[in-house]
Amino acid sequence: MDTNALRDAYRTLLDAAAAVADSGDPAAVPSAGEWNADQILAHVSLVNAATIAAVAAVESGANTTYDNRFALDTWTLAHVTALAGGNAGLRDRIRHQADALCTLVGPVLSEAELATPVPTRLLSHDAVLVDQIVPLRDLINGLADVEVPGHAKQLLALASLAV
Repeated sequence: MDTNALRDAYRTLLDAAAAVADSGDPAAVPSAGEWNADQILAHVSLVNAATIAAVAAVESGANTTYDNRFALDTWTLAHVTALAGGNAGLRDRIRHQADALCTLVGPVLSEAELATPVPTRLLSHDAVLVDQIVPLRDLINGLADVEVPGHAKQLLALASLAV
């Protein structure tokens, strides 16, 4: 699987996260109901971890599921931020997770593994976006095409607010 789009998406996200960090307080809340930069990065880190776990399960021949609900919980986001050592630690973690994911997916997964059906539940703003079986390939492409770029845009919006 070609991981260039995924690598580019992570590069853009990390550049946006650095811009927010350079522009002010990444823990500052932009407006009620919205996440700050640290929460966005913690969320991405948790989504990455779940994706890496799903890929590893498929590679090991095990059954897996994919559910992002834990990556939406504010206590969990704060806990992961603390464990990572704050904003800089989250950015470093995401950088390494992106490298790991692209390494695991790119040259390693076979077409049959990429086609493995994964029961998936994805929520956003309390709305169910996906509640069905999707091929592992689609989870990875979803990161590259929707998830990571969407959070990069959120971060860039935060950076523009801080200016």
